[in-house]
Amino acid sequence: MTTIAGNQAVPLCDLQVQYAELKPQFEAALARVMASGHVILGPDVAALEEEVAGYCGASHGVGCASGTDAILLALQALEIGPGDEVILPTFTFFATAGSVCRTGARPVFVDLDPATYNLDPAQVESKISSRTRAILVVHLFGQCADMAPLWQVAERHRLPIVEDVAQALGAEYQSKRAGSLGVTGCLSFYPTKNLGGFGDGGMTVTSDPALAARMTVLRVHGMEPKYYHKYIGWNARLDTMQAALLRVKLPHLDRWIAA
Repeated sequence: MTTIAGNQAVPLCDLQVQYAELKPQFEAALARVMASGHVILGPDVAALEEEVAGYCGASHGVGCASGTDAILLALQALEIGPGDEVILPTFTFFATAGSVCRTGARPVFVDLDPATYNLDPAQVESKISSRTRAILVVHLFGQCADMAPLWQVAERHRLPIVEDVAQALGAEYQSKRAGSLGVTGCLSFYPTKNLGGFGDGGMTVTSDPALAARMTVLRVHGMEPKYYHKYIGWNARLDTMQAALLRVKLPHLDRWIAA
């Protein structure tokens, strides 16, 4: 909370403002889902995946349970595990480094560009070792990291770039949207984000069909086909109700960002 004159509290995130504006559409979306009986994944999740991927300039979206799960899905799909290293910035939410640790890999921290608070590309190459398997870039405060030099480093060392887009959905770099600047982008729909749901939710976006297919299987316990488990995945599914509500919000996102 922030306080102003007269000790009136101003909430950092007031979900009621958007709810009041779009209340009839939200209620219609929820009624549609409840009448359909599709409450996990389902048509609204598939539609949201297509819409958000298109918004980001990617070909595929994989809805999941949170932004944290999105990062973990990306790392697991890239087969990052024990003995590997992943480069990431020192300044980020815990989930970025925590997801690397959950794979068994080691996070290797790189300091920031003091002008943007994003990863400093000039310091990345010195941290690359024979065990480095990916560069995890975090776009903070609605601005993308300086990607051009990072692309060059990644290409020289044949490393994939994974984007944490939780704080920058809609941001652009060289006319390309965040989420399409690496092999995959990881989104959060936590209520405080600029596209926030009414609970937890997340998504990965990518233009690599094989990577998308692997993440789609991993989010349902590695199951493909039903009850046959190809990988060791986990339960990282996106609820249909969250997807339906987010679909109501998505067309207004650019207007809200501008405001």
